[in-house]
Formats: sequence, C-alpha cells, structure tokens
Amino acid sequence: MSVFNDKYRGKKVLITGHTGFKGSWLSIWLKNLGAEVIGYSLETPTEPSLFKTCKLDEKITSIVGDVRDEEKLDDIFHKYKPEIVFHLAAQPLVRLSYIEPRMTYETNVMGAVNVLEVARKSDSVKAVIVVTTDKCYENKEWVYGYRETDSLGGHDPYSSSKGCVELITTSYINSFYKEKGIALASVRAGNVIGGGDWAEDRLIPDFVRSVSEKKSIVIRNPLATRPWQHVLEPLSGYLWLGVLMLSDKEKYSSGWNFGPRDTDILNVDEILNLAIKSWGKGIIEIDKSEQPHEANLLKLDISKVKAHLKWYPVYEVNMAVDKTIQWYKTYYENNNSNMYRYTLKQIDEYEKQAKIQNLIWSE
Repeated sequence: MSVFNDKYRGKKVLITGHTGFKGSWLSIWLKNLGAEVIGYSLETPTEPSLFKTCKLDEKITSIVGDVRDEEKLDDIFHKYKPEIVFHLAAQPLVRLSYIEPRMTYETNVMGAVNVLEVARKSDSVKAVIVVTTDKCYENKEWVYGYRETDSLGGHDPYSSSKGCVELITTSYINSFYKEKGIALASVRAGNVIGGGDWAEDRLIPDFVRSVSEKKSIVIRNPLATRPWQHVLEPLSGYLWLGVLMLSDKEKYSSGWNFGPRDTDILNVDEILNLAIKSWGKGIIEIDKSEQPHEANLLKLDISKVKAHLKWYPVYEVNMAVDKTIQWYKTYYENNNSNMYRYTLKQIDEYEKQAKIQNLIWSE
C-alpha cells in the first residue's frame, strides 16, 4: 500500500527530539516509509521509553545532541544534508516549566531559533515543520475551538514558550524562508495519547504506571477537557503536510491545527473510565491539594486542515484509547518482547483504516 504518495522513500529526513514519545513514533513510521532517518536529541527522557524499547538506535542514525548547541546542529546539517526537517525537540511539560522556567525558554525558544537558523543556511533543506502545541493559544476558557488566526499566549512558561515559537516561525517565514524558497510551517496538536509514553504528569502514562504497580491513579482535575487524539493522528497530518510543502513552497507555509472531532473532546474522568474499561482494571482518586494553574477547557478548530489539506481524523476517541491501552497491555504481558513489530502493526492498522475511509494521504 502506497501512502503519502510514496514521497518519503529515499528522502533524508532529520527529526529533532527523536528519542521522545512522538519523535520515536515518527521515526518508526518514516523508517517504514523508506526514508533515511537522522535523529538529533538528548538521551531518552524517561525509563522505560519507546525509543529504547524498540531499539531505534539500531535502526536509524541517532545522534545525541542539544538543540541549544547551534554549532553541533550546524555540523549535523552539513554532514547529513537533510531535505525535510521535523522539529520536535522541546521541554514538553507544563508543571516542569514552573520548576525550570529558564531551561524551558532556552530549549523551546532558542532551540527553535537555532534549528531555523541552521536550516535556512543549509543547501539541502526543502521543508521544515515546527511542532508546537494546542497550548500556544491565549486560553480564554471558551467553548469554541481555537483557530489558527486566534491570539497566541500562555499562562504558564511552557505554553508561553510555545506561543513564542509560533511568532518566531511566522517571522522566519516572512523574513527569510520565502526569499530562500524553503517551505516552513508550524503544527499544533491536541493531547496526544498512544503506546510507549512514560512521561511524568501525563494522564495515560500515570494511569498505566498505577495499574502496573497495582495502585490508584491520583488525578488533579477530573473535569478538565482536552482534545484527546491518538499519536498517529497528528503525525499523519505532519507527514501529509510535508508532502504538500515539497510540491508548493509558499502555499502551505503557515500554522496548522491537527485535532480530533468535536465529539471526541472529553474530560479527564471520561478518558480514564475508557482506559479502565479497555484494561479491565484501575481505581481513580482525586488530589484536592492546591495545584499550579492549568487550563480547564481546551479545543482546536480543524476547519483549515479539512479545507486546505483534506486531512481528517481516522480514529474516534474510544478507538484511540483502546489502541493505546492494548499497546501497554502487550508490553507488560509479553515482558517487552518485540514492541517494534507491534508498533509497526498498529501503524499498519491505522493506514488500513485511513484507506477504508478514503483519506487522501492513504491512497
């Protein structure tokens, strides 16, 4: 089955943050699409991790490096000459950003500047996709989904830093990339779930840890609503956008939201109950102590990607949760045996479901 018009076969693709959760899934998918994948990242952020579980260091070119190190980044671009760059490297946690604000801004803001600087001076790069977050928008706690034209902001240092990255990306499009003929876009996704995420202070990983350790899961805000989506949803969007950017350097150089259907935007309690149903066990407790500020209501409007990219979500939320939990159950019940093959199986199932739905990128 040919997906993404077979455009990634033989392409040199550089991913920053490839040792992280989303970066690992993207590396596996691109490798399977026939791309030559070069990863640049710090060591794996968690133990266990999807990167180590799938032994990705044996399957792609993996370089340990910090996006704050512009000189080393420049060396890597000169050596490997990537054609497409996916910039995912970031400090991705809201609560950690309260503890380490300077590191959050240095990594997220100056890290992005370094990648954009090195890429624009490169002779090989044709397209750059900068991954930010749904939290880059100024949160007004309204019931409408945020559109790409809405104001950027962020209460906490993490969200604020990602708002900064959006402004920087727009500036680089207008100041440098159009003139150089390199396509540049930013992408904002919802709350991504999927197998292989063990980050602290994330709902599904916290649930998985609690079940595997036979403990209750303690949650802070059961009524907080988020745009939950399986990790393959935004990744399919990024990959399809990358294909289109190669065909038209200017048309697709802007910001894009990749989120779930409106009917799939559930609160924390509802998501956890789906996870408990899928696993067959789990106990919820509510932490009533005072917590740092987090948004209560967050939605994305995906009208733009539907209209201009013909991109649509594949899985509804029940399926997204079930696929996620089945990955973890397989990991724990099979003692971590060949999760690379199982991850590829889930990618294949996703591609097949997209084809059944006649989605444009799956043809």
